[in-house]
Amino acid sequence: MDQIVKLRRPTDFLILEALEENGRNVATNLAHHTGKSRKNINTRLPVLDDYSLVRKIGPAEHSGLYEITRKGRVALMYRDQYGEVEDFEALLEQPDAPDASDAGTPQGAQALARGEEPEEEEDTD
Repeated sequence: MDQIVKLRRPTDFLILEALEENGRNVATNLAHHTGKSRKNINTRLPVLDDYSLVRKIGPAEHSGLYEITRKGRVALMYRDQYGEVEDFEALLEQPDAPDASDAGTPQGAQALARGEEPEEEEDTD
């Protein structure tokens, strides 16, 4: 049985946004970026990890360094629909769901559908 994604607004989306904008980070810095308490951030990060919206990356086993996942970036793109759709999880799991980092490039969409990270496009200037 799939886990139902229950997010807290605006906190969870602020965390995702801070990780998207600032890269990998720890709760102390995320509290600063979001304006939420460190305790609140420390409570929500494991939940977001359970939903696969963020990933705990270490560097040590008990370190609290997190990064946003592809699914987390998709959740940010669909945040206005959270609470309006019956199954937000299904919306995030669509194989053709766009990714904020590749904004509509055909190669990026195909790579994401295969579960790969899209390649960077070269500048031709």
